[in-house]
Amino acid sequence: MDLLKVADYMNRHPVTFDADMPVEMAVDRLIKGRQTGGPVIDAERKIIGFLSEQDCLARMLMSTYHDQQSASVADVMRQEVLTVKAYDGIIDLAQIMLAAKPKVYPVVDDNGYLVGIITRTDVLAAIDKELHSHYGKVG
Repeated sequence: MDLLKVADYMNRHPVTFDADMPVEMAVDRLIKGRQTGGPVIDAERKIIGFLSEQDCLARMLMSTYHDQQSASVADVMRQEVLTVKAYDGIIDLAQIMLAAKPKVYPVVDDNGYLVGIITRTDVLAAIDKELHSHYGKVG
């Protein structure tokens, strides 16, 4: 299982966001892309934040209570982002996921540029596939 790498299971075309995008537009992207969150990137594809469904929901609820226009992605995104590299091992990432809260991890290259995302579901699927390949050999 040490051979399982993030690169083999990551989504190379994730939904991403711009900092100046309205939250409503970001929500639309999340829903259509079926992601629970995604990286906020600059013009060079460097990660500057992370936006989750929870971040959007909190802001949209606040906006409805106060009858005001919603904010931009920059107003609600988290600036501290846990990332992984494409060459990281799936098992190592699974162990990190047990301790850390994010369900979605941006995958960056060694220069910090976004190359994809990987989710808990992706990691679970990778481990399940590997275990099933071993089950088939037993017998």
